[in-house]
Amino acid sequence: MTDDLAERAALVALLNPGSGHPTASWPRLASEVLDRGSARDLLQHPSGQQTLINADADERLAAATALVRHWQDQGIGVHGVLDDTYPALLRDIRERPPIIFTKGQLADDVRAVAVVGSRDASPRGLRIANTIATEFARNAITVVSGLAEGIDTAAHTAALAAGARTVAVIGTGINRHYPASNRALQDQIADQGLVISQFWPDAAPTRSHFPMRNAVMSGYSAATVIVDAGEHSGTRIQARLAVQHGRHVIILKDLLHLQWARELAGRPGVSVVGSPDELFTTVEGVLAKRQRQLRPTPRDLADLVLT
Repeated sequence: MTDDLAERAALVALLNPGSGHPTASWPRLASEVLDRGSARDLLQHPSGQQTLINADADERLAAATALVRHWQDQGIGVHGVLDDTYPALLRDIRERPPIIFTKGQLADDVRAVAVVGSRDASPRGLRIANTIATEFARNAITVVSGLAEGIDTAAHTAALAAGARTVAVIGTGINRHYPASNRALQDQIADQGLVISQFWPDAAPTRSHFPMRNAVMSGYSAATVIVDAGEHSGTRIQARLAVQHGRHVIILKDLLHLQWARELAGRPGVSVVGSPDELFTTVEGVLAKRQRQLRPTPRDLADLVLT
């Protein structure tokens, strides 16, 4: 991996910031850059043949380098998929964005769990989200959510109130505040935690952004807790993606009156919990397993060899 400005700039040039926002080809580009081991090489030799040099590559690279420096001067972190600062868990998923933008403090965040649910949450759902996020904060678990109204806001707010780390994965550019009612909350998270976006810094929200945001949120987190979500809630996208990513999904038992929740409950890697103690025990088990996968002990390695 690398921390090379030229590599980041090459990614920006390949992604063509003039196009407005990411398209479905972005994950494919991320995979190609990882396979090639260099975005700059891909920019200069798109065919893969060293003898066929892209004639305007140097000009595009220079313009992109100036753009990256401009963003960095604004206090925006720019992280390409090859960078050491790019989140390791996020790099593992198929929908990984080639580049992410951040405001705030980067951290390992191996103990990160997404707490998500409906924007139009019930008072009970909001209380549950508050309780979960507060307990996570007390146990050094990073609370990840999407900065939407409802459950997301309750989870972020509770984590901050407990003096703990929270990460907001947003569906707009990092310079935007959406919803507008969460402007102060977003700024506080950037000051005390981390805000992540995969979109150009000034990009406005679009309908297609939010499923892409859910993919990043799932990929960044070791598990996803579904607190409160209706039959047609966008939270279902997060749950489905998390299962596809091999991330554990935890559903509150109260949601089993919904068809989508019942269908999801039968999938591998999905747990249904009926009490706070059961929830926190399940989460700690998932995090312990994830920690062993990322940093195996000598005993773990021996067991792997023997099996």
